[in-house]
Amino acid sequence: MKLTHFINGEQVSADTPFDSLNPSDTDDVVASYPAGGPAEVEAAVAAARGAFPAWSAASPELRSDLLDRVGAALMARGAELGELLAREEGKTRAEATGEVMRAARIFKYFAGEALRRHGQTLESTRPGLDASTWREAVGVYGLITPWNFPIAIPAWKTAPALAFGNTVVLKPANPTPAIAHALATIIHECGAALNVPKGIFNMVLGQGGVGSALVDHPDVAGISFTGSQAVGAKVGIAAMARQARVQMEMGGKNPLVVLADADLDRAVQIALDGGFFQTGQRCTASSRVIVEDAIHDRFVAALAERAKALKVGPALDPATQVGPAASDSQFEQNLRYVGIATGEGGRLVTGGERLSLATPGYFMSPAVIADTNPDMRINNEEVFGPVVSTIRARNYEEALEIANRGNFGLSAGIVTTSLKHARDFRRNVRAGMVMVNLPTAGVDYHVPFGGTRGSSYGAREQGFAAVEFYTQIKTVYVGD
Repeated sequence: MKLTHFINGEQVSADTPFDSLNPSDTDDVVASYPAGGPAEVEAAVAAARGAFPAWSAASPELRSDLLDRVGAALMARGAELGELLAREEGKTRAEATGEVMRAARIFKYFAGEALRRHGQTLESTRPGLDASTWREAVGVYGLITPWNFPIAIPAWKTAPALAFGNTVVLKPANPTPAIAHALATIIHECGAALNVPKGIFNMVLGQGGVGSALVDHPDVAGISFTGSQAVGAKVGIAAMARQARVQMEMGGKNPLVVLADADLDRAVQIALDGGFFQTGQRCTASSRVIVEDAIHDRFVAALAERAKALKVGPALDPATQVGPAASDSQFEQNLRYVGIATGEGGRLVTGGERLSLATPGYFMSPAVIADTNPDMRINNEEVFGPVVSTIRARNYEEALEIANRGNFGLSAGIVTTSLKHARDFRRNVRAGMVMVNLPTAGVDYHVPFGGTRGSSYGAREQGFAAVEFYTQIKTVYVGD
């Protein structure tokens, strides 16, 4: 499959020197994609800028109809797109199909939000004057998305941008261009059926230079980025230097606190789900588990036993519970961090090994590393793989203090039967999202998503919060 750019309502072909590989079978080339650069970004931004006046002035019903059609098309093709996503990214078929359906729901949700953009009518302090506010579209948005949710995250950035009258240039992640291309195709087909302006949605494939050109472009009014802290820092500095709007999600090192009063079986299942499913490749994964000393050893033994029993295999095998890492670089990083953790004194209880299966792929056994301390790198740096470390805590107070260490603050969880501790944790943990007796991973599409400290910058994503980033408020006075 040879992929194209999408610029001004057209598929733009080019040489395709780069390949997207199936991480479950690296002999399988999923797609080849072009090396876009500044010229393609320039054309895409020009198309988006040209389409903005008509799209921002269009009836909100037209915008709603477009997003609803996209959502319906994704639902109708859920099984087909789920298979493509699983083949290209490596998550299981069930996880991949679930992600496609999530993307569909996001588009349908914002189809409703397109009709609900509202302002306020205010009473002026000066007689004879009326005051009001309304929200209006901003302009061209550059969207830079990661490979771990390669259709859901483009959806939750694209849908609100279009819903509120903005236009878009998308730069998807290099390991997963085929599923992004499938989404772009659907958006364009639905747009053509409704005769929307051609340049409202554009996509440029390529390496890091595409993202840099997008961030630096003077006609891009806002940048929404999801990726690492290191890249995010560069994106933020470059965008803010020219006073563009910036929204960034930059990962997490999410703590799960397990107290001695917790139901042990339930706590183990919550840690297993949060730490290992979707191959641990979730920014909200429960990557460090802080366990009260009284049950620590029993918890570690039970978690290790359950982790060891997980079936690792190809993404499309119905028996597989944990798929491969998405790429060679991610696979090597997972293995490297296991070595770093044990080198610093952590005890590898199970897993952390390279697996040789029937097909060549990036397979690793889920790792549980015990006897770590809060200052180790394994507890402060995002691994982004099926690697869970455990930390002992004397009591709740120490567990909370440990949970609040580090530079991340995306998601945090606690497993307890104590309402007192659950309420205190909800109030005092330094995280943007808090889960009580649930895995740290798993957020609905209609609620705000985002963190504190080094995990996030700018307005929240998803749900009713999305309007803050994708619109600007205009205040109007009217006199006699």
